[in-house]
Amino acid sequence: MFHYLKRFFSRYKNLSGNVFALSLVSLLNDTSSDIIYPLLPAFLALTLGASPFAIGLIEGFAESVAAFLKLFSGYLSDRFERRKLPVFVGYALASLARPMLSFVGSWQQVLFVRVTDRVGKGIRGAPRDAIIAASVPEDKRGLAFGFNRAADHLGAVIGPIIAFILLSYFAADTSQPTALEYQRVFLYASIPVVLGLFVIVFFVKESPKEIATAVEPPKIKLSLKEFDGNFKRLLVVVALFTLSNSTDAFLLLRAQQAGITPAILPLLWMFLHLSKVFSSLIFGDLSDKVGRKTLIFAGWILYALVYAGFAFVSEAWQVWTLFLIYGFYFGLTEGVEKALVADLVPNEKRGTAFGFYNLAFSITVFPASIIFGAVWTRFGASAAFLISAMISIFAAFILLTVQTKQKASG
Repeated sequence: MFHYLKRFFSRYKNLSGNVFALSLVSLLNDTSSDIIYPLLPAFLALTLGASPFAIGLIEGFAESVAAFLKLFSGYLSDRFERRKLPVFVGYALASLARPMLSFVGSWQQVLFVRVTDRVGKGIRGAPRDAIIAASVPEDKRGLAFGFNRAADHLGAVIGPIIAFILLSYFAADTSQPTALEYQRVFLYASIPVVLGLFVIVFFVKESPKEIATAVEPPKIKLSLKEFDGNFKRLLVVVALFTLSNSTDAFLLLRAQQAGITPAILPLLWMFLHLSKVFSSLIFGDLSDKVGRKTLIFAGWILYALVYAGFAFVSEAWQVWTLFLIYGFYFGLTEGVEKALVADLVPNEKRGTAFGFYNLAFSITVFPASIIFGAVWTRFGASAAFLISAMISIFAAFILLTVQTKQKASG
């Protein structure tokens, strides 16, 4: 067993410094973000008097802004052949926005702060993925993106733990913290992401080998006409699958209905992210051997099975089991999908390609939550979960029509 683990982790030694640096930045950023995120709904509802509609508006609008900007940030990073700068600016904006939550007095002000934070995400996402793709050979892209996603999810494990410790220290009554006690916790959330900025400055390298150079600048346009029909088909399939992929808040609500008490929900959330960490490491590496499309297809089918399971879940142990399996879905798809995008387009267009990929995902993720909630309200939770499962199965089989361009891609 020890020999196998040593051999497994030895593969990561050969990843580039950029992959390690950007993965550390992702870990620090998600640690920062998840100090805030698990506490934000309660802070909004209990201390600022925000309604569920207001909370949904805040998160939905913020993510929509991020999706819109991802397209343009990726394109501009290709056009001007600079990717490190938008990555730095995106994370710097997050480091400035998050402490502002310590001074808000209304949910409208929280909306402004969250949108500013998500603008940072929109600026940095596609250029960061393009740097990672250019920093490793084709047969290690799955390994690299899997490692990056694992680091990201590890931050989502660390962040809630820090939040719990800080709130326990600051709050006189952890069952009913005051606005000031929440805000003191939020003030500390900027520290990890600020550390990440130093990592970007000193350890992320943008060499000529990572950005295609020519005598004349490449003529890149912000248009899908720049890409072939195969890549466009992938975008359509991703958007279709995402229509089944509603917010995970519904899973937590279903878990509560099945007997998981509110106090245990944060532990369930951390358990999910631990599953994501290990599965991202395993399946990102595996995609370089057995093919991207094979693993994505398996992940989407697994997603359908998990959602079908949530349609009939009735006991706490079933919830824990489904959350464990659900984490494997992320390992099979998140980093692997990004590696597939990198496989299908040339280096000088990858920033734009990742922008379109993120846009395809985000265009339908908000409507997916609205539709899911409407079906749940009208016909019950089981109907909502089963419909989502059917959509994901349909998308999985349409995925098989996407042609890959190399052996490692399936």
